[in-house]
Amino acid sequence: MKILSVSLRDVQLGNNVTIIEPCNIYECQIGNDSFVGPFTEIQRNVTIGEKCKIQSHSFICEFVTIGNQCFVGHGVMFVNDLFKEGKPAGGDKSKWKSTRIGNNVSIGSNATILPVEICDNVVIGAGSVVTKSITVPGIYAGNPASLIRTI
Repeated sequence: MKILSVSLRDVQLGNNVTIIEPCNIYECQIGNDSFVGPFTEIQRNVTIGEKCKIQSHSFICEFVTIGNQCFVGHGVMFVNDLFKEGKPAGGDKSKWKSTRIGNNVSIGSNATILPVEICDNVVIGAGSVVTKSITVPGIYAGNPASLIRTI
């Protein structure tokens, strides 16, 4: 049997960052004045900006960049593998895709974010599935997420 313990490893933390354990956070960057709730995993090659709030039970996989002043609700899942061959890519990172979240983005609880780009000033409704890049500021909801109204 093999048990690995990560908790917090090789993380570049800004000033005044709050992390509530238990969590797995490793080989990533978290900006000034940000908060990370318990039962959260933030993987290597992730960058989280300043004044962000990542709520509990969220999963932020490799190759995700989150801007400043963003909110990630409880249980939000980011995906970097699109299963293009009908199965997981496994350790073949060349098949993984990146996600970029702009500034002032709020993502509601239990949303799923596929590899996309989301512009600044966007609200994603709870339970939504973002399957395509968002280029117009506004409120988006549904599966797949679509524009409800501009802001």
